[in-house]
Amino acid sequence: MDTWKNIVQSVAPVLGTALGGPLAGAATKFIADKLLGNPDADESEVQQAIEKASPEQLAKLKEMDEQFKLAMQKLNIDESKLSNQDRAGARQLYKISTWPQISLSAVFVIGYFLVLFFLIENPDTLSKERGIMGVFTTVLGVLTAAIPQILSFWFGSSNHNKQDSK
Repeated sequence: MDTWKNIVQSVAPVLGTALGGPLAGAATKFIADKLLGNPDADESEVQQAIEKASPEQLAKLKEMDEQFKLAMQKLNIDESKLSNQDRAGARQLYKISTWPQISLSAVFVIGYFLVLFFLIENPDTLSKERGIMGVFTTVLGVLTAAIPQILSFWFGSSNHNKQDSK
C-alpha cells in the first residue's frame, strides 16, 4: 500500500480500509471532496494533500472517517463484507484446483530461502560488489514483505479471524 494510504489507515481506519478494497474509488472521491473541496480531484492530488497534511488537516481526516462510516451505513454498505466478497474469487479457484496455489507458494518460498541462503553464504563476495549486494537485499526485502500474504492465504487473514471470534 502507498505511504499516503498508510497515513489514512492510521488516522482514519474506515477510510483506510476502504482505500484498500472495492470502495477505493468512493473513498478517494470522499477524501477529495471533504479535504480538498474538489470531488473530481485525481488520486495524485489526494496523495499530495495527505502527504503534506498539517496536524489540523489530519484531525479533519479523522472526523471525515466517522462521516464516511455513517454514509456507508445509510447506504447499507458493509465495507468488510465487500472486502471479503472481493477475495471470494480466489477462494473459489482454490476449491476447483489447489495445484496453482501450491506451486506458486512453493516456488516463492523456495526462492525466498535461496536468496536468503545466498546472502548468508556469500557476504564477502557480495560486499565487494555493492551493486549486486543492493539488488539481493532489495529482492530479499520484497520477498520478505510478501510472505505474510502467502501465510494469510493459507491460514486466513487476522481480520477474518477477528470477525469470526465476535
